[in-house]
Amino acid sequence: MIEAVRAAGIDRPWEHQARAAEHALDGNSVIVATGTASGKSLSYLVPALSTVLDGSEAPNGRGATALYLAPTKALAADQRRAVAELARPLGKAVRPAVFDGDTPFEEREWVRLFSNYVLTNPDMLHRGILPAHARWSSFLRALRYVVIDECHTYRGVFGSHVAQVIRRLRRICARYGSDPVFLLSSATAADPGEAAARLTGHRAVEITEDTSPRGELVFALWEPPLTNLEGERGAPVRRTATAETADLLTDLAVQGVRTVAFVRSRRGAELISLIAQDRLSAIPAPRIPLPGTGSGSGDGSGGRDGSGSGDGALDGTGGTDGTGGAGEGGRGRHVNLSSRIAAYRGGYLPEERRALERALHSGELLGLAATNALELGIDISGLDAVLITGYPGTRASLWQQAGRAGRAGQGALAILVARDEPLDTYLVHHPDSLFRTPVETTVLDPHNPYVLAPHLCAAAAEIPLTEDDFDLFGPETAALLGKLEQRKLLRRRGTAWHWTRKERAADLTDIRGSGGKPVQIVEADTGRLLGTVDAAAAHTTVHDGAVHLHQGRTYVVRHFDLEDSAALVDEASPPWTTMARDTTSLTILETEAEIPWGDARLCYGSVEVTNQVVSYLRRRLMTGEVLGETKLDLPPRTLRTRAVWWTVTEDQLDAARINPEILAGALHAAEHASIGILPLFATCDRWDIGGVSIAQHPDTLLPTVFVYDGQPGGAGFAERAFHTARDWLTATRDAIAACDCEAGCPSCIQSPKCGNANDPLHKRGAIRLLTQLLSSAP
Repeated sequence: MIEAVRAAGIDRPWEHQARAAEHALDGNSVIVATGTASGKSLSYLVPALSTVLDGSEAPNGRGATALYLAPTKALAADQRRAVAELARPLGKAVRPAVFDGDTPFEEREWVRLFSNYVLTNPDMLHRGILPAHARWSSFLRALRYVVIDECHTYRGVFGSHVAQVIRRLRRICARYGSDPVFLLSSATAADPGEAAARLTGHRAVEITEDTSPRGELVFALWEPPLTNLEGERGAPVRRTATAETADLLTDLAVQGVRTVAFVRSRRGAELISLIAQDRLSAIPAPRIPLPGTGSGSGDGSGGRDGSGSGDGALDGTGGTDGTGGAGEGGRGRHVNLSSRIAAYRGGYLPEERRALERALHSGELLGLAATNALELGIDISGLDAVLITGYPGTRASLWQQAGRAGRAGQGALAILVARDEPLDTYLVHHPDSLFRTPVETTVLDPHNPYVLAPHLCAAAAEIPLTEDDFDLFGPETAALLGKLEQRKLLRRRGTAWHWTRKERAADLTDIRGSGGKPVQIVEADTGRLLGTVDAAAAHTTVHDGAVHLHQGRTYVVRHFDLEDSAALVDEASPPWTTMARDTTSLTILETEAEIPWGDARLCYGSVEVTNQVVSYLRRRLMTGEVLGETKLDLPPRTLRTRAVWWTVTEDQLDAARINPEILAGALHAAEHASIGILPLFATCDRWDIGGVSIAQHPDTLLPTVFVYDGQPGGAGFAERAFHTARDWLTATRDAIAACDCEAGCPSCIQSPKCGNANDPLHKRGAIRLLTQLLSSAP
């Protein structure tokens, strides 16, 4: 293994790499939490591949095995390339293979029987490997290491599900006599040892000191300028972050700067790519070197862009490893820059994703507009710049995305382009909140009953549950088993609980919380499948009339078929985009904690939220100007979750000079701003949480503001808000007060997802109300 590492050009590992490998080889679980591009892969590959290599001559022909878990398919595919490259000098002793939803069925049997380094994701482990553990017994019996890459991504409900999947894996391994060591990596994690323990149930040694050299990173905070347009209720309108990012991507591409523009939505990624391509197509095509195809003779393999002579360059001037043959060749070709810009997001077909990844690796692509699928540790070395379209929700993600540039050790540029909303505006004007504040603690709750119950069913289907399993799955296990018996999902026979249904227990839950069967996007006239969208997002993204973008093409939804989970679309080019509007009501089910703030009350507990998409707005592409609203007829959806809420009394309203005419607007404005600021205090995104405000709530009989988790059973965000409420609401008040607008704007109190068209809102009333509330906070 040492020779293989040297063959990869690494004579001596960094100190943190050596320490991590040493602990792993000693049988200790380890979490490596060092900077982006600090060589974390080598920290786990050396012990894992060494052990696999040592066991390759075992009598059973399989020897020791290792399992690698990635949060995305793209990362697993990228890691497979890295493992194959590192293991090439070892011959066939190490047999890495990807096992996920894109793996052809004819290859899956080979992976199960012969691969000794399997790369997969938590979804496939949950649905494909653990339920079929008997067929995987030889692999699981020999399992020595489980690698969990980019472990900071496992947060909220998704992280809680993954934590239970890992506990099921440990239980099955114990059945086959193995006890694997866990190797975790994260470029950004606060209290990494505690995060690893919550995720795996094992204590892990922390490796946090980064001893690798770093190139200079220039980080800019960019606020788009104001336009002459007026938005809702006469508020000033800034140029959109999407349009601003597209301009920056265009400028960087013209200068030959390799750039990835991160954007949080699939639609945004498509739109940035489309705008940049359109602007670059108007620029005369330069004659540039570009990887291509070609042939030649001589010591090299010929020019990549035609046959020619050269010295091994990749630019059409000759062979890749020597002097190329003589010929008519080329030093490049006229290629319009627009063809070197693309979008990358979830929902693409597997072959489309792989083609984009290859083009990015080869350098054929100069600019890419991507969702966070490329945020993770995919090796895209050679990038010069990263554009971040709006704060990505957590400081952890911000630094992860910024770290994609400069991975070869060169200097790099990162630009955060602020959206016109409270949190982004606050951060641009309070940079210490980014640069002098540690990353967030990973929030997850494996014992959430909405998470734990389906995994108990899955575990019982795999191997009947007994009281010996209670410690592994947590203190709620005994009570939940009784409820599952009542629902006739489990049956107790003697000392064990058994799964009773014919269907697969693992199909009871989607660990990513997408809320059901994905909706297929189908071209109406041809029947061609374009992609998919999660069920939870379908009502807001593929309703009738919605504008849908796919690989630079624009479609309009002709019909959203709820029963068949399909959206029929037609290709079109409307000069607008669409945004859904919804209404929300909330009922308190149980108050679990309550703190007096003077006469006010701060509470936390269980609630039921009823939401219905009722209409959509058409907005002009470049400015966001509202062009019209169309009603929709979609069914309501209910959600049982956790919330934090606060109430105020009549005396407090009088003290704050809040009269009945402005009360609803003051509460509504405070709700919007508090949702926008909460991601500073919890590892959430604005779109992970929701809110309701009402002048007299029927359950409290007082003016009340609620902020709730957008996942069944809660995700830990509202609980975090409850425990940091004073700091959270103080930052909320300060963000509103610091905004220069007169009556409220998207930078302070207007919300991009408000179901009431941001009406009513009262900025000054919200400031006075929050000031009065905080005056009595303990």
